[in-house]
Amino acid sequence: MTPDILLALAGFAFVSSITPGPNNLMLMASGANFGLWRTVPHAFGVALGFSFMIVLVGLGLSRIFDLWPVTRTVLAVLSVVYLLWLAWKIANAAAPDRAAADGRPLTFLQAAAFQWVNPKAWTMALTAITLYSVGSLWSVVAVAAVFGASNLPGVSSWTVLGRGMRRFLTSPRRLRAFNWTMATLLVASLYPSIMPLL
Repeated sequence: MTPDILLALAGFAFVSSITPGPNNLMLMASGANFGLWRTVPHAFGVALGFSFMIVLVGLGLSRIFDLWPVTRTVLAVLSVVYLLWLAWKIANAAAPDRAAADGRPLTFLQAAAFQWVNPKAWTMALTAITLYSVGSLWSVVAVAAVFGASNLPGVSSWTVLGRGMRRFLTSPRRLRAFNWTMATLLVASLYPSIMPLL
């Protein structure tokens, strides 16, 4: 991989990791409802789970979509159903103090597994492998490593943003408005990824 391609890949990885999407909106809501430290496993699950996904996609998993196009539709339906359920959970999250005592943020494994039903993650992985991998194992690993290095700071910034908003969410009314806004944005984030499949 040449320095120019590596630089372009790093830019793509950073921009696609830090822009709004299901992972970032969920991390912001988790940071607001559970705090920074309880959300750390969720952030690591996103970063490492996505890097692992890139490796598997680069090793040929994406060819399943070419062989059986219906699998893409099935994945899209599962993704929408799961994200709607998550949006409902976010919309009805408890107040931060109660959530900290009673609720649970996503675990590392849950966040890593979530990448497989996240439409934005699929779009990012397929685009990264198509544009920046030359087909060798090492180029696939290089793409995954660059995403791993840039993804964690990008997604963590959303957690910190959510944590910073926590002090403003002490009123039940503001918390409810914030959680419903996050849930609505999460559902809206499906639009760009799902529309080409419909």
